[in-house]
Amino acid sequence: MIKKFAVKNYKSFKDEMFFDFTDFRDYKFNTFAIKNGLIKAAILYGKNGSGKSNFGLALFDLITHLTDNQRSLEQSKNYINGDSDEELAEFTYNFLIGEYEIQYMYKKQNVDKLVYETLVINDQKVFSFNFTTQKGDFPGMNYINAESLKIGESMNISVLRYIVYNANLNNDNIIVKLMNFINNMLWFRTTTSVNEYIGFDNGNHILTESIIEADKVKEFEKYLNKNEVNYKLNVKKDHLGKNILVAEYKYKDYNFIETASNGTKALLLYFYWIQRLADASFVFIDEYDAFFHTFLAQDLFLEITKKNKSQIIITTHNTDLMSNNILRPDCYFIMFKGKIKSLPNCTERELREGHNLEKMFKGGEFGGR
Repeated sequence: MIKKFAVKNYKSFKDEMFFDFTDFRDYKFNTFAIKNGLIKAAILYGKNGSGKSNFGLALFDLITHLTDNQRSLEQSKNYINGDSDEELAEFTYNFLIGEYEIQYMYKKQNVDKLVYETLVINDQKVFSFNFTTQKGDFPGMNYINAESLKIGESMNISVLRYIVYNANLNNDNIIVKLMNFINNMLWFRTTTSVNEYIGFDNGNHILTESIIEADKVKEFEKYLNKNEVNYKLNVKKDHLGKNILVAEYKYKDYNFIETASNGTKALLLYFYWIQRLADASFVFIDEYDAFFHTFLAQDLFLEITKKNKSQIIITTHNTDLMSNNILRPDCYFIMFKGKIKSLPNCTERELREGHNLEKMFKGGEFGGR
């Protein structure tokens, strides 16, 4: 799990933006939101332009140089903060995997230009490497059973990635476990046109085709019906002989994508990813409920957080979700004035289960307005 994350000089973040998953209180309700001493489920609020989407992109920057998984063009645009005279963006991740606490820090000139990298496990420095000078320090390679690995004099890829693919490590090695976690991180955005995602997999999957190929059409139909979208679905050939998903009506059949509303298309996206969340380690959903009715947004959030082991952060403007019936005060966060703070850290009042958090928020109790 991710314990802490910090980023600075990246996109809209000139100064350090910090998220601490250990910063929770001793609430006795909705305990599913805390796991292994870390926040497991969180909702992030903030005004338009506050940086919520950029924060998600920052969290998933490590996907670009450590894996071959899906990346987004948005990750490379306007990479360095425009108000800063510094030339490097800095990212610091603290992971908690079993009994190991891992700190992975790196600096980049752009999305593809790694300049500095260091790895520390349980306070033991494993390595650091400067890609500009091609000089490194490797005092803890024996700690990960990679002491026999020779690091080249002209490194052009991440040292961490090089270790994983070139050292003879077994599946119980903490480096392998760390990379398994990173490979299973997933970011996706609610959209009605494309399956926009980062990490976890690779390729431009057409959602309806994927559902047909997986023989999940009737399961998807039941999913829609459960959420009060009363479609009857089937598979038919189009004029080119290609299988397409159709909605059957009394007298006519229509291509599902052409007849579905924006909300129904968003449900298609969620159905596709919900099938795979059991294998995800960390999930960030941007613009979570842009096309959902409030009650549906609540039901979906509880479904994906209670049924899955992964850490989950969603971004939203929907204050109906800010309720102790869904989460708890220490799992609601506001991005405001260059900081991310949980609700208890935004007020001197002691927040309790009986408080109406949404009403307090709209009344200005937590700032962020």
